[in-house]
Amino acid sequence: MNKEKSGRLFWMLFKSTFVLSAFTFGGGYVIVPLMQKKFVEELKWIEADEMLDLVALGQSAPGAIAVNTSILVGYRMAGLLGALVTVFGTVAPPLAIITIISYFYMNFRENPIVDALMIGMQAGVAAVIVNVVIGMVSGVVKQRDIINTLLLLAAFIASYFFDVHVVLIIFLAGLVGFINLSYRAKMGVGK
Repeated sequence: MNKEKSGRLFWMLFKSTFVLSAFTFGGGYVIVPLMQKKFVEELKWIEADEMLDLVALGQSAPGAIAVNTSILVGYRMAGLLGALVTVFGTVAPPLAIITIISYFYMNFRENPIVDALMIGMQAGVAAVIVNVVIGMVSGVVKQRDIINTLLLLAAFIASYFFDVHVVLIIFLAGLVGFINLSYRAKMGVGK
């Protein structure tokens, strides 16, 4: 890759993650569909299945899902330097915004307009999270893999009804996925 092309790639990685992070409110699950739209649909850098995998990895690692996923996207596109560029692009906007807000927090903490704005943002965030869940579930179901579909259902039931810790669910799901893939590879079964 020549310097001009790599410079453009790094600029696009930074600009994309910076803009996504600057204009997305509500946490990591809100930014995930926007990352998918940007990197899968618009830029066509990553396949949809691979993006799902990156999001799953980002969710399983400690820390913010948006930051973790952006690191994985950056690393996938341009190695370690790409990861550094995307993590900086992702954390710079919230860092700046929170720094500014902290200076003025005491002045607008009890303002009814700000309170109403926050309640409205919560409703919007809830809708985006529901959209992410529907998209991820439909992606798993579209694969028509009964093991993955049952695993999805079992993970939901374990978490929602039995309050099983998410780390245990992730570990067991990963183990079942590994066994499933190993079995399929051994049997010569394709996707």
